[in-house]
Amino acid sequence: MEHDLKPDEAIRTEADGESMFFNVPLAPDIPIYATNAAYKKDPNPNKLHLGIGVYRTEEGKSHMPNVVRQVEQTLANDPYADKEYLPITGIAEFNRLSAEIIFGSDSPAIKESRVTTVQCVAGSGALSLGAKFLAKYNHQHVVYLPEPTYGNHCNLLSGPGLALKTYRYYDPKTRGLDFQGLLEDLGSASVGSIVVFHACGHNPTGVDPTYQQWEQIRQLVRLRRLLPFFDCAYQGLVSGSLDADGQSIRMFVRDGGECIVAQSYSKIMGLYGERVGSLSIVCKTPDTARRVESQLKLIIRPLYSNPPIHGAAIVTAILKDRNLYKEWTTELKAMSDRLVKVRHQLYNALCERGTPGDWNHIIRQVGMYSFTGLNEEQVGFLTKEYHIYMSSDGRISLGGLSSKAVPYLADAIHAAVTRIN
Repeated sequence: MEHDLKPDEAIRTEADGESMFFNVPLAPDIPIYATNAAYKKDPNPNKLHLGIGVYRTEEGKSHMPNVVRQVEQTLANDPYADKEYLPITGIAEFNRLSAEIIFGSDSPAIKESRVTTVQCVAGSGALSLGAKFLAKYNHQHVVYLPEPTYGNHCNLLSGPGLALKTYRYYDPKTRGLDFQGLLEDLGSASVGSIVVFHACGHNPTGVDPTYQQWEQIRQLVRLRRLLPFFDCAYQGLVSGSLDADGQSIRMFVRDGGECIVAQSYSKIMGLYGERVGSLSIVCKTPDTARRVESQLKLIIRPLYSNPPIHGAAIVTAILKDRNLYKEWTTELKAMSDRLVKVRHQLYNALCERGTPGDWNHIIRQVGMYSFTGLNEEQVGFLTKEYHIYMSSDGRISLGGLSSKAVPYLADAIHAAVTRIN
């Protein structure tokens, strides 16, 4: 029996030479990875890559703390090590130690068994897992993100069906925190809404609230019965102290309220490619924590079944050994100090050149990033004329800047702002 098909109803099959995926459109390049690819192809010896958030040495080399390399070698030589499947929630000791770093070993929430922590596939995986849990069990599906925020937040948090809104955070006029705008926006948020906060070292702006401002934020969040969801990727790398950088989270835990924390070891241990992270949920009661963990297991199971061993084993070995832990925190402080050093060097170099504008924001901002204030056209100029690669919004990663390269960058910025308004 013959079938008369209209042209737009024609059946296409692989037997006819046509892919079964013929209707899949070509997606645009992801900007940060496109920038990275362009940098690698550039043969210019003076090129700088200040786009991707990776900490490098003064020589521009990929950095991994010495203690991490030491532990990795020890694990590789362990004749009793195995690679069998981990539990769904990961290495139990890793989870316990990770919670203690975030909340403090003396945290009442930990002592009262009100915290459940599960090992995740880095910070991104922790954010995604948290979003899936909230989409299923939080009565309010609205998530407030700071404007601006980490570029992948929208992808990670909107996927499970959560509705995204923004709250004012960065003030381009002062190049600092729009604190009044933040309070107004969160003050009008619906009860039960989820609010994403950067625990420290805000990405992309480098602008953090003060301790006093965090306290005002905490009071407002609790008054409005909002649910804080912290993204913690730079603990210890901002101030050089794990405790100081964890204060924003700890004040929300001390009041007995609930919160969620996504944690990453990529930056602070140089384990970018190992994808090591955790998700911690602080609950009101131990029973709630147990029930929450049981549901997290059911979400994890069809995603990746259980997390990888290697990176988490390295982290666990360091955190549980007093000497290794001390060595790591000493190296972490040195990394933080270097970021502060190049930040001040860049500010001084721009002042010495008489570069138009006020550049005080560079030293007021903290952590790995600086929102320079350069516009998209000026950024394009830096790339074309000076082979400097960075985000189009003017964000630079100080982790990729060395003291030796500061004068070159300052010359480039000076040229950009004097030629292009």
